[in-house]
Amino acid sequence: MSLQLDTSVFEKVNSWLSGSYDDATKAEIQSLLDDNNVTALTDAFYKDLEFGTGGLRGIMGVGSNRVNKYTLGMATQGFSNYLNQTYSGQDIKVAIAHDCRNNSALFAKMTAEVFAANGIHVYLFEGMRPTPELSFAIRELGCKAGVMLTASHNPKEYNGYKAYGADGGQLVSPHDKAVLAEVRKIASIDDIKFDGSSDDITIIGEAIDERYLDELVKLSISKEAIARQKDLKIVFSPIHGTGAVSVPPVLKRFGFENVIMVEEQMVEDGNFPTVIYPNPEEQEALSMSIAKAKEVDADLVMATDPDADRVGTAVKNDKGEFVLLNGNQIACLLIKYMLEAWQKAGKLDGNQYVVKTVVTSYMIDKIADSKNVECFNTLTGFKYIGEIITQLEGKKTFIAGGEESYGYLVGEHARDKDAVISCAMIAEMAAFYKDQGSSLYDTLVDLYLEYGFYKEKLISLKKEGKSGAEEIQAMLKSLRETPPSTLGGSTVTKIIDYLSSDSKDMITGNITKVDLPSSNVLQFYTADGSIVSARPSGTEPKVKFYCSVNESLENRNDFENVEAQLNTKLDAILNDLGA
Repeated sequence: MSLQLDTSVFEKVNSWLSGSYDDATKAEIQSLLDDNNVTALTDAFYKDLEFGTGGLRGIMGVGSNRVNKYTLGMATQGFSNYLNQTYSGQDIKVAIAHDCRNNSALFAKMTAEVFAANGIHVYLFEGMRPTPELSFAIRELGCKAGVMLTASHNPKEYNGYKAYGADGGQLVSPHDKAVLAEVRKIASIDDIKFDGSSDDITIIGEAIDERYLDELVKLSISKEAIARQKDLKIVFSPIHGTGAVSVPPVLKRFGFENVIMVEEQMVEDGNFPTVIYPNPEEQEALSMSIAKAKEVDADLVMATDPDADRVGTAVKNDKGEFVLLNGNQIACLLIKYMLEAWQKAGKLDGNQYVVKTVVTSYMIDKIADSKNVECFNTLTGFKYIGEIITQLEGKKTFIAGGEESYGYLVGEHARDKDAVISCAMIAEMAAFYKDQGSSLYDTLVDLYLEYGFYKEKLISLKKEGKSGAEEIQAMLKSLRETPPSTLGGSTVTKIIDYLSSDSKDMITGNITKVDLPSSNVLQFYTADGSIVSARPSGTEPKVKFYCSVNESLENRNDFENVEAQLNTKLDAILNDLGA
């Protein structure tokens, strides 16, 4: 067997078999050896889990590249060492929450005990709670850090560990690298302090829930419209996850009295039995919600992912059919709604801003510009949006932000995307526009008429395991070395390589520097205004291609024709990329 396994993998396997790991772990490894399962052993041991855009995330199981008590224990021990060094002599507190996933509650308890064993006081939520509530709790309780046990929208086999700093945002550079460096210093699991005292763990729950919901209700800006449209028929599903805890209460507090639950999906279950994939970006994940909406003739459909930081939305189009709105469309609608409300109230004085990622619709930039509001663009990952909010806290006022992957934030109560306030504000928007005799769909078309018809498409190519990771790197290397000269029949005029921080004008050859951290992202700009971005996922074994095209829309009657043109252009561009 040793001849078939890579030497480094074989050494790691042996270190686990001879180390202080529990008998069940060793038995599982031995079973893989006995079965001559080289692929499984290689994928489980060829590397260590590392912080990506969403922290640690992976498939549960044995091995250094898997989520288990030992990999999470090492992460927590390293995090503890970092906190004790950084805040030496101070009272250090952390908050911990978890979602509905299999083992999440056990991992949360284990994480709490490791922190406690290192002299750090822990606030541990009594049951599953949304990721944004953890972000809020860190700030509210004066914690130096926090951990969320979740794999967000990944399949049931996954779990993960989101690490947060004192600002309530996910760790960013240099802190993420500093924590990782501390983790790497841990020579063996014998260095992990697993046995923390319960005296150093405080269980929290309802009191923080109330404070969190109170902050969200303050963000409502159309109370009169909601009062008139309180019977707006809303179908909601948490897809078995944490949205069940917070979304129904916040909708009730906002004033909505006709919220219909998808009862089969209100059940907490880490196996996600009613969906193939608990991701509100996928149409299938909303199929039960839409079926319920058709049954009751609802106005609005919303479904949140397992940790309630993303929300998928469906509305009726001009033919009365339910259509899914993508993340770019909801982000544009939210920011338009918020900016116009602030403008109407006379509150826009040049000191406000919005934030989005570089792969999110550039219609948002145009909307912000039309209101003389600054729009910041960050790297992919909501932690970078949170970082901007923290940097500008007390200097400028954050109104709203979002990313194309269905994550948005309204208000400054948290530093991560928040599907709870997003659900409330999407429902409020629906009520506001219905009160005006319009709808979310009609308002979206109005945006296209005013700013141009923007259409985006995301293609994700799954490449699993060690060989998949190598294939993804080879694909991006090829795009760098032999970039396309045209995409969809239009000349590539600019290429931004965020890895080297270079922006190259392909017409003049001039190169300028990009003021963002280095990241493995490529962007191609074409003469007709199309933008294509390519990047490896930070949380899944995928390479992603984000394609954005746009055309002017002169009148509503041209909608279908222009949409067809844009779809043709999108397909041509993605075909040129081999995606």
